[in-house]
This record gives sequence, structure tokens and C-alpha cells, in this order.
Amino acid sequence: MKTFLSVVCLFFFSMVIAQDSKNQDWPNINKYQSQNQQIIEGGDYPEVVFMGNSITEGWVNSNPDFFTSHNFLGRGISGQTTPQMLVRFVPDVVDLQPGAVAILAGTNDIAGNTGKATEKMITDNIKAMAQLAKANGIKVVLCSVLPVDDYPWAPGLQPIEKIASINIWLKNYAKNEGHTYVDYYTAMVTEEKAMDETYSEDGVHTNKEGYLVMEPLILKGLAKAFSK
Repeated sequence: MKTFLSVVCLFFFSMVIAQDSKNQDWPNINKYQSQNQQIIEGGDYPEVVFMGNSITEGWVNSNPDFFTSHNFLGRGISGQTTPQMLVRFVPDVVDLQPGAVAILAGTNDIAGNTGKATEKMITDNIKAMAQLAKANGIKVVLCSVLPVDDYPWAPGLQPIEKIASINIWLKNYAKNEGHTYVDYYTAMVTEEKAMDETYSEDGVHTNKEGYLVMEPLILKGLAKAFSK
């Protein structure tokens, strides 16, 4: 009960923050609102929701058949950070009653898209999303932050160490909480700790070849999650 109350407090705190932009839709809840409503009204709930940013959104656009054939649903929004995802986690994940959620988040926080974010701020938001999912009977799959050595739109931030640290946290948290960790990072990183150029044109965003690497990894991770 204490954990659930903490999640609720974090969620509503994020809602308060979201209102501090002159009533703009800061977390972009409207993006999937009508689609979510159709799913709820029709009762055609997805097996898995993918929560994320442009990497997740681009994945759906790059290979929609991967999602439709497995009854997966993409809820990625380009540029988003973990506090924005936390605010929309209930309408975009919980309300859709999936069996599992795959969370891929954190790189835009490191890039400072919505302001400077510490590692703890990032991991607290991911933890809150995981707790919301668990409290609603949804299996949790935590995905590693992909390798980046520099952000083209925010150069000089030296993200390598922070990404590695967050990925260690994700792996340990998943193990301690009975969740599942999926490691995209190791399959896509170079010796210089950058994204392999085979899988990305800008060193951040995944291309079709990158998604082909990620797909068997997430399927394996989901199978593990559902077997628990």
C-alpha cells in the first residue's frame, strides 16, 4: 500500500508540473486520446504497449507489421522525456489493459529536452511507471537506453557514462523487483561507446537495421516476462 501511495503521489506531482505551461498539453496526452478511446470502447486491448519516445514512434512507422502481427501497440512520442511519459502513463498504458508494457526511456532526459535531469530524476520516473504498471497487474519490461556518444541537437553533454550508469540501474532494479530487463545497448554499441553506424544515421535514432536487431531481443524479453 505504501508503494502504491508513493506512485500516486509521484503521478499527481507530475500532473501539477504539467499544468505549469499555461494549460498547454505538455505531455501530449491528446496525441493518442481518440485511438485509446476506440480501443477502450471496443474492448480490443493490446497484448503489449510500447512506451517511449521517437525511437519507439519510429519503430511503429518503420515496421508496423511487427506490431500488428503480435498485437503490440506503440505509444511513443518524439522528443519526450520520462516526466512526460509518467504523466500520460495511465491513459496511454494502464487504461488499455495490456498484459505487459515495454518501457524505453531516458535518452531525451540526458539530452536535456525538458531541462536538466539528474540520473535519480530519470530513474525515479521510470520506477514510478513500473510501479503503476505492477499495481495494475501489468508485466514490466525495462529496456536499456541505447548508446549515444553525442546528441546532434545538444552537443558536448558527454552522455556515455550517464547512459551506462542508468542501464546498470535498470538491470538491477528489474532483477530486484521481478521485472524483465532487455539489453539493446550491448548489441548496438561500438568500442567507442557510440551507436554502431550500421544501426543509425545520426548516432541517436535507430534505423530499420537497428530495429531488426531490437525485435528478437524484445520478443525474447516479453516471453520471459510472461513466463513469470
